[in-house]
Amino acid sequence: MEFYAGLDVSLESTSVCVVNGEGKVVREGKMASDPDAIELFLAEWGIHLKRVGLEAFSFSAWLYAALDEKGLPVTCIETRHTKAALNAMLNKTDKNDARGIAQLMRTGWFRAVHVKSREAQTLRVLLAGRKALLGKVIDMENMIRGLIRPFGLKVGQVSTGKFEARVRELAAGLTELEPIVEPLLAARAAMRLQFAHMHRLALAAARKDQAVRRMMTVPGVGAIVALTFRATVDDPARFKKSTTVGAHFGLTPRRYQSGETDWSGRISKCGDEMTRAMLYEAAIAILTRIPKSFKLRLWGLRLVKKKGLKKAATAVARALAVLLHRIWADGATFRYGTGMKGGRIAKAT
Repeated sequence: MEFYAGLDVSLESTSVCVVNGEGKVVREGKMASDPDAIELFLAEWGIHLKRVGLEAFSFSAWLYAALDEKGLPVTCIETRHTKAALNAMLNKTDKNDARGIAQLMRTGWFRAVHVKSREAQTLRVLLAGRKALLGKVIDMENMIRGLIRPFGLKVGQVSTGKFEARVRELAAGLTELEPIVEPLLAARAAMRLQFAHMHRLALAAARKDQAVRRMMTVPGVGAIVALTFRATVDDPARFKKSTTVGAHFGLTPRRYQSGETDWSGRISKCGDEMTRAMLYEAAIAILTRIPKSFKLRLWGLRLVKKKGLKKAATAVARALAVLLHRIWADGATFRYGTGMKGGRIAKAT
């Protein structure tokens, strides 16, 4: 008889449930979230497991890799689908969640998710850290602007490099304000220094990656956009068709059809938020800042006239995701032309 296991994982502990092919619970337990402890629990009973499932979250990538190395038939399953299935249970407990995941493994009513490689995870950490530092720098600058405003001091529009000098110029002579402003400026300078270091690391990673460099041949796609796409997709072979990449990042409309009701709503936003935002920013650049015309830009400008900038940028972002995947999968580069919606792809020789 075949057996299936479900793991409800948290940072400290993991609940395990094993069911047989008929759905009957044959063994349960709770242990530390340690691959050796989980392997021992599943192996000491001497049964053959067909599938072992765990829900996708930040900790699961490491645990998945460790269990996979031990030869367990582990599968990482999509969080939204798991939540929808487990909501049918009256009481939510770790024990019940493990039982529900085990039953999903038995029935096959789940969607497996791609577990990113170590390289992709490292890139993701770099990009997330860079983004976090940039956000904190902007927050600090806005806070400084707000703190000195009650004194009638307005920083106004000023470049990043001249911000500190402008604030010191405004606070000069105000003895009660200068001692307060100085530590804030020093903190801003320290964060901006570290942000610059993270940005250089990202640029160095982009220079080393051939796929990223090919993606950057597309107008409007810079190192950060290409790296984010690279880190999120990880393996272009995950998608059999490039046209499905836009839906993966939540850039396609939702649809509801039941009986005589059939409507399409706004985009689903179900994919990776950072990648979706990067593609949207690149689309805005294509529509507003790229001077040279090519088919994707002209198509987007026609949509701007019909539907407005935001909806047009969303459509261009979706087409851009398809284009970047094709460039990556085909080992090609972008060339200006009229061969396709995004221009022309030149295959690598």
